[in-house]
Amino acid sequence: MRSTTDPGLHLLTAAAVRERCELVYRAAERGETPHFRLVSMRLDDAVRRVAGVTRRRYPDLDVPFHSRWRHFSTGGVDRAAQVAPGMDPDETARARIDLAVVSVLLDAGAGPQWGFYDADTGQTLRRSEGLAVASLGAMKAGLFSVDLGNPWRADAGALARLSAERLAAAFQHRPGNELLGVEARAALLRRVGEACAAAPVLFGAPPRLGNLFDYWGSRGAEISAPEILRLLLTAFGPIWPGRASIGGVLLGDCGRHSVVPGDGIVPFHKLSQWLAYSLVEPLEAAGLRVTDIDGLTGLAEYRNGGLFIDCGVIEPRDPALLGRPLDALSEPVVEWRALTIALLDRLASRMREHLGKTSHEFPLACVLEGGSWAAGREIARERRPDGAPPLTLLTDGTVF
Repeated sequence: MRSTTDPGLHLLTAAAVRERCELVYRAAERGETPHFRLVSMRLDDAVRRVAGVTRRRYPDLDVPFHSRWRHFSTGGVDRAAQVAPGMDPDETARARIDLAVVSVLLDAGAGPQWGFYDADTGQTLRRSEGLAVASLGAMKAGLFSVDLGNPWRADAGALARLSAERLAAAFQHRPGNELLGVEARAALLRRVGEACAAAPVLFGAPPRLGNLFDYWGSRGAEISAPEILRLLLTAFGPIWPGRASIGGVLLGDCGRHSVVPGDGIVPFHKLSQWLAYSLVEPLEAAGLRVTDIDGLTGLAEYRNGGLFIDCGVIEPRDPALLGRPLDALSEPVVEWRALTIALLDRLASRMREHLGKTSHEFPLACVLEGGSWAAGREIARERRPDGAPPLTLLTDGTVF
């Protein structure tokens, strides 16, 4: 068994995300980052904006955690109640974990053309909300199940055979309504199926994503959010081909930056942390207690990161950077994402002061939900007619 002090395994932790992003932030404070500069005096403007959005969305400041379940309830519809109707609590927990894993891993940028028509409400939903509702509909139709009589499953066998054509049909992808990266998304889910089948200790037999509930439940009544993340990163490491590795450890959502000494690697684990946040509610509803939610970090994605650029907290050294397409693994994007993680911690601290809340009363997950993500979307719409992020990102639908 590999030591937990193994440098590769350490990078599969939320603590490493904070540590490495903080290195980039400290370099920015010294004026040593090559692509962006910090304008720290403007952080208070971002705090006021996020606080205003939070009070508008949650006037009583009773803010739930940031998770995929907020998107399932878009339009005021309690779609979580539609999952596995009539099942016992344990099976409902498995089904909700099945859905959360698949839906979060499909939650990368949909592209500006795509929308999903929801027949139940007559609404066309876009971006993250559209992807959430589309994924729930796909599960309801049995797309991820090997048992046609029980659609509310995400089985290794069904995922491993999932074609891009079937996924495209479920997500209403067609000319004029193109979903970004359909092929890459389907390939990602096939690799999820393969990883699930390869780990029977975690996913049981027959292998199913939702059997993680049984694995965690067998280990006690309590689990920490960072432990959830570490397991997700270890179990699903093989689904991210072509990414960095150290000593055979697949590192997933990481980039490299020249100001980070040694290997230069900066981990983010955006989708995996988003998934960890999204597993809290189904686990707790089934009786497991999840601790140390603040052990996770903010999410290094374009709404949170866009907020800081649009508020002027971070400025490109070369304004032309905002006008040219950037690869998701390029150093400017890595720098932007790292600064975003570090700034979200600082934003959260100032938000609590502004709202008169403690970290226990208002953890980072509430700041994100209240919050920074919604404020990033709002200011993007103010600055650009299509609501696009301030940076133009080249992605295959598996990062952003």
